[in-house]
Amino acid sequence: MKASGVSAPGAMGVTLLDLPEPPPPGTGQVLIAVEAAGVGPWDRLLNTGGWNVGLRPPAVLGVAGVGRVRAIGPGVQGISVGDRVVAHEAPLPGGSGFWAEQVLVAAAHTAPVPDELEPAAAAALPVNGLTALQVLEALDPGTDQRLLITNGGGGTGSLAIQLAAAAGVEVTATASPSAEERLRSLGAAEVIDYHDPAWPARAQGGFDAALIAAPGTAVTALPLIRDRGHLCSLTSDAPHPERGITSTNLYVRPDPAQLNRLTIDLAQGLLRLTHEPLPLTAGPVAFERVTAGRTAGQKLVLIP
Repeated sequence: MKASGVSAPGAMGVTLLDLPEPPPPGTGQVLIAVEAAGVGPWDRLLNTGGWNVGLRPPAVLGVAGVGRVRAIGPGVQGISVGDRVVAHEAPLPGGSGFWAEQVLVAAAHTAPVPDELEPAAAAALPVNGLTALQVLEALDPGTDQRLLITNGGGGTGSLAIQLAAAAGVEVTATASPSAEERLRSLGAAEVIDYHDPAWPARAQGGFDAALIAAPGTAVTALPLIRDRGHLCSLTSDAPHPERGITSTNLYVRPDPAQLNRLTIDLAQGLLRLTHEPLPLTAGPVAFERVTAGRTAGQKLVLIP
């Protein structure tokens, strides 16, 4: 089986692999013939202890993707061979991920893909989309409240802007100047250049909530939040709470119901997410681009 992943535990680089096919699905599992797989900055954590997803090198990276169900294990209901499904899977029951021709996943973590949504677009969505939805649920900003998002130009930040703006939340995002027009078109009321050392003063404070998606910005954002407001960090650096502010870290979890909602919204044009498809053999290059932040606001997707 052609794949892209890591050759040994702790290996920092990604290489092309030729691995045995996954075992037949066990109870509650399905085997998927992968059509597209998402690439994200989190993939560098899978083999270094930063995110324990049960990877067993030599193994395939990737915790999200789309494909056709090839085989079904005992106890699986509501899914048939040939169905197209999308999933965010962690831990990985087969010890390997989606950057391959086949992957083994828990059936309970899959969601159907709308017919009108192409596989590459659906594969770009799971981790960023679920993270954005789950962090907004944790922050729970109300209509007409003000939300600060750091790194609004990233995959999660741009989706959070859209979801929040659609709910009537006033969003201020930090991003590079090149992303300003795009983020305003997604619903951001204000976009502030994060390169500017005075960006916190420009933001003016008084935010009801802050979504931290840029490392090192949580402590800076905390004084900008009103008393008894909320801060949630995606970069594991939530500061000690003060002034009645709740301050927490969030780690994405598989949720097929939420994923189903997100794919429907994407198929109906209620969400926008640009993606760049690459062949599976470009896995090492895609990994380097993502970890270096050279994606120009696009989600990289590998196509077997």
